[in-house]
Amino acid sequence: MHEATFHLTTTWVGIAGLAIFVIAYYFIATEEKYEINKAKPALFAGTFMFMLIGLYFSFNGMDPEPLHHEMQKLILEIAEIFFFLFVAMTFIETLIERRVFDVLKYKLVSKGFSYKKLFWLTGLLAFFISPVADNLTTALILSTVLYTIDKDNRDFLVAGAINIVVAANAGGAWSPFGDITTLMAWTAHKGEFVDFLFLFVPSFASWVLTAWLLSFYVPKGEPHFNVETEEVPQMKDGGQTVIWLGAFTIAIAVLGHQFFHFPAMWGMMFGLSLLKLHSFKLSKNGHDSYNIYVNMKKIENDTLLFFFGILSAVGALHFLGYLDYIHDLYSVVGATAANIGVGFISAIVDNVPVMSAILKASPEMGTDQWLLVTLTAGIGGSLISFGSAAGVGVMGRLRGIYTFGAHIKLAWTVLAGYALAMVLWYIQFEIMGLY
Repeated sequence: MHEATFHLTTTWVGIAGLAIFVIAYYFIATEEKYEINKAKPALFAGTFMFMLIGLYFSFNGMDPEPLHHEMQKLILEIAEIFFFLFVAMTFIETLIERRVFDVLKYKLVSKGFSYKKLFWLTGLLAFFISPVADNLTTALILSTVLYTIDKDNRDFLVAGAINIVVAANAGGAWSPFGDITTLMAWTAHKGEFVDFLFLFVPSFASWVLTAWLLSFYVPKGEPHFNVETEEVPQMKDGGQTVIWLGAFTIAIAVLGHQFFHFPAMWGMMFGLSLLKLHSFKLSKNGHDSYNIYVNMKKIENDTLLFFFGILSAVGALHFLGYLDYIHDLYSVVGATAANIGVGFISAIVDNVPVMSAILKASPEMGTDQWLLVTLTAGIGGSLISFGSAAGVGVMGRLRGIYTFGAHIKLAWTVLAGYALAMVLWYIQFEIMGLY
């Protein structure tokens, strides 16, 4: 089995690769200023960086097999995330088409809930659903609910979106299958199932503090609702079945991965087959059916392409040797400081390859430190809008509303929650030894 043991950071291809990544990252971060979708620079960087590496190998007469093997592994990693997202988005678009979210919106708004109550309710749901489902799917569903409630109140949508991303990431951090990084740590035997549950207190406190600070930016009042003029939405045929199929699909994806070691996307694709069969059954029985391909057309393809591009770019940095510096970080500053720093690194790069690099380096650490890096990699992605899968998904769902610029203005609230999580981890794990 080949590993990326090349140290090309000081060569022309290493310097060029890093420069391309930094430039692309700049355009991703400033998509509002230049009005260029984040998928374009990400896709260009991810593909071009590997093309340059191929040229470097060719010019120097090097064996291309290690590069070929690394790209094959990267394709598998991207495919798992790509198809997982693809199915999750298809289910969400089908739920929208069946008017499920319209009914949910009516039930929430007709109760007279204020913007602040809706803000806390969606955040609380995100925190407790993500450990069972996963942070990405949870964030996509609840951001859709948010947008359905009020499409025009930008202040409510931005604060609510950040709240959902933070809650989904924090909720996923204390569950072995709530986030891919916790899943990686668990399957690498860095902690038992129960060990991860001890992260509940710092995770929950982190979200609560951030949500409380964000709540001051949530507008007063409540969404417009007139009981006399507001139409009572009716769910279309099969809407409830689609809800149950979605829940069953997530369960199959999680259980299949856990017990049979299938990629999570395999269970998702099985769920997609059931969704197609359901639409066929509705049509055959003379009910108002749906065309699943029409729903697929509404998927945010830019979000999928962004993931392809950014994961490819990070994979190129890993192959060039840049992620090896993470290992050096541990020997220089120590485990605790390094693990806290991982949260900031994962926000900028991506928590999946960062966690992968740490697991490959496998520094000597106890369970407490492995749980810390799981916590920081999980919730650290919330510091930047596209630092986590949940954030990228919500950016696609609330295009032009939840952006890098909108997030960064309130990122200090996320940082405050992150700092509190670190303090509580230290008290619970290092001082009291409760784990």
